[in-house]
Amino acid sequence: MSATPSFDPQSVLKLDGYLEPFIPAIAHRHERFQKWKDTIDQYEGGYEEFTRGFDKMGFNVKESGEVVYREWAPSVTEAHLIGDFNQWNRLSHPLKKNEFGVWEITLPPKAPGVCAIPHDSKVKISMITSSGARIERIPAWIQRVTQDLAFSPAYEGRFWNPSTSERYQFKNSRPPQPRAIRIYEAHVGISTSERRVGTYKEFTKDTLPRIHALGYNTIQLMAIMEHPYYASFGYQVTSFFAASSRYGTPEELRELVDTAHGMGITVLLDVVHSHACKNVLDGLNAFDGSDHQYFHEGSKGRHELWDSRLFNYGSHEVLRFLLSNLRFYMEEYKFDGFRFDGVTSMMYVHHGIGTGFSGGYPDYFGPGADEEAIVYLMLANDAMHTLYPSVITIAEDVSGMPLLCIPVSQGGIGFDYRLSMAIPDMWIKLLKHKTDDEWDMGNIVHTLTDRRYGEKSVAYAESHDQALVGDKTLAFWLMDKEMYTHMSDLTPMTPIIARGLSLHKMIRLLVHSLGGEGYLNFEGNEFGHPEWLDFPREGNNNSFQHARRQWNIVDDQILRYRYLNNFDAAINHLEEEHKWLSAPQAYVSLKHGGDKMIAYERSGLLFVFNFHPTKSFTDYRVGVDEAGEYHIILTSDEKKFGGFENISSGGKFTTTPTEWNGRKNWLQIYIPSRTCVVLGK
Repeated sequence: MSATPSFDPQSVLKLDGYLEPFIPAIAHRHERFQKWKDTIDQYEGGYEEFTRGFDKMGFNVKESGEVVYREWAPSVTEAHLIGDFNQWNRLSHPLKKNEFGVWEITLPPKAPGVCAIPHDSKVKISMITSSGARIERIPAWIQRVTQDLAFSPAYEGRFWNPSTSERYQFKNSRPPQPRAIRIYEAHVGISTSERRVGTYKEFTKDTLPRIHALGYNTIQLMAIMEHPYYASFGYQVTSFFAASSRYGTPEELRELVDTAHGMGITVLLDVVHSHACKNVLDGLNAFDGSDHQYFHEGSKGRHELWDSRLFNYGSHEVLRFLLSNLRFYMEEYKFDGFRFDGVTSMMYVHHGIGTGFSGGYPDYFGPGADEEAIVYLMLANDAMHTLYPSVITIAEDVSGMPLLCIPVSQGGIGFDYRLSMAIPDMWIKLLKHKTDDEWDMGNIVHTLTDRRYGEKSVAYAESHDQALVGDKTLAFWLMDKEMYTHMSDLTPMTPIIARGLSLHKMIRLLVHSLGGEGYLNFEGNEFGHPEWLDFPREGNNNSFQHARRQWNIVDDQILRYRYLNNFDAAINHLEEEHKWLSAPQAYVSLKHGGDKMIAYERSGLLFVFNFHPTKSFTDYRVGVDEAGEYHIILTSDEKKFGGFENISSGGKFTTTPTEWNGRKNWLQIYIPSRTCVVLGK
């Protein structure tokens, strides 16, 4: 029977007393979770065996060279394996069906240790539906698919079985779970400055060293699960077990992850279990000819905005498929965890469409909650944390669902972190709609500190969402067209560039140190990457102009992008030294609307920000709890960060033992306009 502790309502109420009326709803979903877990324990050998579906389903090769292929397709009446290996003969290799709708065939070896199916040759399953129609599909558990756009946009399945000498051998063990995550969100394909798709090999050789030097300890890889439409950014998945072949081979992805591990970097996969691409020929949709195999049938199984299919999380075989998908990437590629995409869409029957979450608790526990999907997330988190205690899971949720990042055993959904999605929205609104003197310091601080007690958040000023076409990066909002003409040290430091550089640095330090227990940056934004992201598509004449990262501009020692890059690295390295992300939430002693000043203490450091567009302050009094001598350990005003050197690092300040702004002591500092400083003892 299950080893999960029984649910204790008191553990929930200790976190949030306002949840008391909803304890029955929380208990009910926990009971449904427990029922599934008991079923898995009783009939499937527990999580250990149930999540290894890939050892039974799809293609499995034995040492003898024998190949066993299994496929779940309950609605078809006949099935044959076809491919290059049998000249696509639709009759020569029939499969047999068991009582659970799983079809199976065993192919004896051609010679001892030699498979009947050649490595990397094309394969398909050919089936006859109950109406007599013939349908052909790519195996659902396939581990490699390729696309030849000159021939067709549809993918072709390949039998991936490299020889021992060609198979990548992992050299490094997983790094220990980071104390706090500093995430570099990256996309392999755009990680080249050339106008083409980047590769796993190039990312390993060129991008990993950059990430390491910047001080990020975690990488979140986007668009790895195979997707036919490049411009979908990886969010319309067709083959869930296939790492995208656009960037190279499975072995090259293994090398990427292993090399990152050798640098002490944790690697997370951006996993898409919230929906699936509606493609039939190379996806899961209508796999066995029915509307309801992997997905709910009718409108319940379709996402009206994303034009995609929605999984039936109440199906035993769908749970096997999805939970095994997570285990597969942990085992086969040695990923260290997951960022779950589209969690809001999963947790509500309305998918968050047309719903502005007010924070009212009935929104979370009423009829709008999709309990079936929530229970799947509980199972996914519980299974991964049971099998891999150091795993990290992150939820992309805009709704603010309570208990999202509380362990399942305590009544939660089990994630480790949630993304603080309100923070980037706030910055974009400020930059689009408010002048600098209209910025409300109280509202900025509230947005950065408004998080659920006992739940960890990943703060970010901008992610890939803000960079997509139709929007702009923070740097481009700040400096716009002057980035084309005035980012060289040989050109005058115009007011727009000076403001842009200053605010870019201040915003990022403020978010990093005040906004959460983790931090995220999207690739290129650390140095103020100009413009926006736009993948090749019909609407832009299939151009790669905006589907790349212009590393050349940050490497050019005459351009001002390097200042932002230097400051980003300085923040990360300072966090590693002083550990503010794993410290308790900051104490904010000052948010002054008129002076545009913010001051707070966290992890023994004093952070001071002057957002005033014109006013500099000499001898500005700031409260601090701990007495003693403080000195400046970081300031945005240093020359190497593109500052004016009005403040020098190392300046010393002694506290006066008189209460100020609710703190026991105060000190006075010089703080120029649009500058931030960090003081430590």
